[in-house]
Amino acid sequence: MTSENGISDWSPSSWQKKPIKQDVIYEDQEHLKQVLTKLSSLPPLVSPTEIKKLRHQLSLVATRKAFLLQGGDCAELFEYCSKLKVLLQMSLVLTWGARIPVVRIARMAGQYAKPRSKPTEIYEGKEIPSFRGDNVNGFDPSDRKPDPERLVGAYFHSAATLNYVRSILSSGFADLHRPSEWSLHHVRSSGIRQEYQKIVDRLTDALDFMKTIGADSPVSPSSSILNTVDLFMSHEGLLLEYEQSLTHPFKDSESGQEKWYNLSAHFLWIGDRTRQIDGAHVEYFRGIENPIGIKVGPSMKPQELRELLDVVNPNKEVGKVTLITRYGATEVDKHLPSHIQILKDSGHVVVWACDPMHGNTKQSLSGVKTRHFDSIIEELSKTIKIHKANDSHMNGVHFELTGDRVTECIGGSMQLLDSDLPSNYKTYCDPRLNYEQSLDMAFLIAKYYEKERDGSYLLNL
Repeated sequence: MTSENGISDWSPSSWQKKPIKQDVIYEDQEHLKQVLTKLSSLPPLVSPTEIKKLRHQLSLVATRKAFLLQGGDCAELFEYCSKLKVLLQMSLVLTWGARIPVVRIARMAGQYAKPRSKPTEIYEGKEIPSFRGDNVNGFDPSDRKPDPERLVGAYFHSAATLNYVRSILSSGFADLHRPSEWSLHHVRSSGIRQEYQKIVDRLTDALDFMKTIGADSPVSPSSSILNTVDLFMSHEGLLLEYEQSLTHPFKDSESGQEKWYNLSAHFLWIGDRTRQIDGAHVEYFRGIENPIGIKVGPSMKPQELRELLDVVNPNKEVGKVTLITRYGATEVDKHLPSHIQILKDSGHVVVWACDPMHGNTKQSLSGVKTRHFDSIIEELSKTIKIHKANDSHMNGVHFELTGDRVTECIGGSMQLLDSDLPSNYKTYCDPRLNYEQSLDMAFLIAKYYEKERDGSYLLNL
């Protein structure tokens, strides 16, 4: 049997015949069925045209004509999200440093679910279900029962977030004429502050020049580039019942075939815990037209990686797959080289994105999860070096971050200490870079690429 999009034995529900990891058990299956039926009848959150646009841009990233910046919360809550400003500012700094366009993908408007190492935890001597994200259950220990209605809530919160993002981007929020408004007072080292200020000053000078020659006038072709940006949405495709309900066929204008699009987001990824080749998540992902990501950690065998790519991207479409590597600073040397080499003769042209966050999670002295800024930079620096040594290229980065001034990761130009963490530790899941640390990351990467361009780069960021 061949489906309408040309993939043998695939349908949006064929994953149900495969073994599944990280699934959610709902007590009332009839209630779940009613919710999923409702979801399947609701309007799409994104369009096939937007998804095709992102696929084209990621093909440019894969061939080194653009750079990928992906960032946001580990598990988004049903509340206002403040990540837009920091993502836009980071992308402007990266564009200046690398001198190539930056493709921006936010982890928002759908990143409400979270895989967990264990389905339960002990609270006050009792075993209760783990918090799985706002679209499954509540963070409060009394609200841990999975509720199907939360899937409907996830849809409407995603719709509201998307509507808000689109409205402010079209209203001048993304105007690039604002680097002078950035505050660098958080940078405690005067030397580092001066380096960052030089970058801001050069950005301001370049934008002033564009203004002087009229490149930002309403009639100029460059005007829209300087005043608005593309911002795509992403989340981990974890809850397959939800993803299936928002997967719809659309006829391809060129081939005339119907192809299946997941219209809950532009980009979805498979987690390191759910990437089994014979599993439900890989089965679902192999049939959708969306560009997809795959988290790649130390447990991924080189041959398994090649086989996995052959399954999800049998036609070897350039940039269709983004490999999001997450080894840890002490493990990247052991695993990344073999993963790069196995793909060299495979015919797959992927986007290599470094996630230096997940492999560097530690327990703080105060008992909460944290990440050390130096470890994050170390993995990022090693990743760049390993790609160069293997005639490859790191095409992008993937961060867990927030625009808020939280205290969840140690270090950075603010020089946050372990003792500072309790002052504003807000995350419900994993620790995130705060606003200042996120800008630190962008400045450091931009400085590296600036030095690479003039031939004076150092492999340590």
